[in-house]
Amino acid sequence: MFKYLQKVGKAFMLPIALLPAAGLLLGIGGAFSSQATIDAYPFLGNSVLQTIFKVMAGAGNVVFANLAMLLCIGIMVGLANREKGVAALAGAVGFLVMNATISTLLSIFNPDGDPIDTGVVGALVIGLIAVYLHNNYYNIQLPQVLGFFGGSRFVPIITSFVAIIVGTFFFIVWPPFQRLLISAGQSIAKLGVFGTFLYGMLMRLSGAVGLHHMIYPMFWYTELGGVEMVAGQQVAGAQKIFFAQLADPNHVGLFTEGTRFFAGRFSTMMFGLPAAALAMYNNAKEENKKKLKGLFLGVALTSFITGITEPLEYMFLFVQPLLYVFHSFLDGLSFLIADLLNINIGNTFSGGVIDFILFGVLQGNEKTHWLLEIPFGLIWAALYYFSFSFLIKKFNIMTPGRGDDEVADEKEVKTDSDSNLHEEALVILDALGGSENIIDVDACITRLRVNLKDPKIVDKNILKQTGATGVLDVPGGVQVIYGAKAVLYKNEINEILGVVD
Repeated sequence: MFKYLQKVGKAFMLPIALLPAAGLLLGIGGAFSSQATIDAYPFLGNSVLQTIFKVMAGAGNVVFANLAMLLCIGIMVGLANREKGVAALAGAVGFLVMNATISTLLSIFNPDGDPIDTGVVGALVIGLIAVYLHNNYYNIQLPQVLGFFGGSRFVPIITSFVAIIVGTFFFIVWPPFQRLLISAGQSIAKLGVFGTFLYGMLMRLSGAVGLHHMIYPMFWYTELGGVEMVAGQQVAGAQKIFFAQLADPNHVGLFTEGTRFFAGRFSTMMFGLPAAALAMYNNAKEENKKKLKGLFLGVALTSFITGITEPLEYMFLFVQPLLYVFHSFLDGLSFLIADLLNINIGNTFSGGVIDFILFGVLQGNEKTHWLLEIPFGLIWAALYYFSFSFLIKKFNIMTPGRGDDEVADEKEVKTDSDSNLHEEALVILDALGGSENIIDVDACITRLRVNLKDPKIVDKNILKQTGATGVLDVPGGVQVIYGAKAVLYKNEINEILGVVD
């Protein structure tokens, strides 16, 4: 179950990775095409510029409007064992048929009722059903008279019929469930800032094992994140509400409180964790600092610019998990304080400076209170730096560069500029126990996820020498943290193993 949840979480990352680009289009287009911006900067009212900005906003908005279907396709691509293109087609067909069934039943039996939007839940259900059908029947053999419809052609066909059943099921059970979700969201809202604190802390704790992708979509894309009327349309989900308001040229005042599920992360990702990296660097042995300077600078900039924090967090999670728990507590506290300060900055993917500028600065302080984030962030940087420095020294935590063998000898493993990806992949494969020890190799944005026959024979020292910032033991395998190169290593290793997606 753990490994399957890991795969589902990774599958969600495929479509979610599209959001930064869509967010750039929507953020820039929406910001510069709003009437308030034109009133403040009349030169932007030029018809050519406004056409460009409105096209950008429309192009970005269509991604978010169809995010549920994209998530369904992502599940198919991520979990299909073979014939991933056919799987994606089957997922899209299943999603469309399911929603068409719901709409048709509504028009017949309850034409005046509220619309049913299953959102990410419907995408998850039909996606998992469709991928099960695909993995079991993509090579099915039918009787000769029906032979044309056999094999991979059978999957979209059977998926569409099953989707009718799923759509009927949602038509019956979703209305009371939708009311229950709304009630649950209202209960969370009643917890006030404490609820915001719990959300932030639990999100960070679950990130240690890569399960945070199973939590936040429920708040970002469903009624748990709130329900608002925007431009005459009912919108559910914190992120969907934020971008609907962003796309609404008539929206005035602060963005809604659903942004409390986003605003707290900016202080941690832009200020806190880079300061923690500085603390770890300053507490490394002098002889190791030169070798580690580029590593610490790289992970700090990654966190600051993009909000991807795993390469930095895994520098201390493995050597002292309690330090990660403390970091999670601080992250929850960051969400609480941002909520108290009424900082209302949304985001697409994460809490880096790109999203901060697009969805905080460019939207105006009157909508986001982004100016409060600067002093808050500086205080947060100081808190992270001095608390991490104190704890590292007090408990002698072996963060990178503090141990005698933490920094690999550059001569031990050839990973310099003269080596190539293929050679590095061979070293990694050997450290994982060789091809005979591999069950399957996958990757998310920063992690090489490997299922193994015998995880005990993995040579973690060699993996760290190849550039891994951490190696996480999980049931049935390991996760190796490589940052952006994880996907490259996954593709190269699978090619060596002769595995074809």
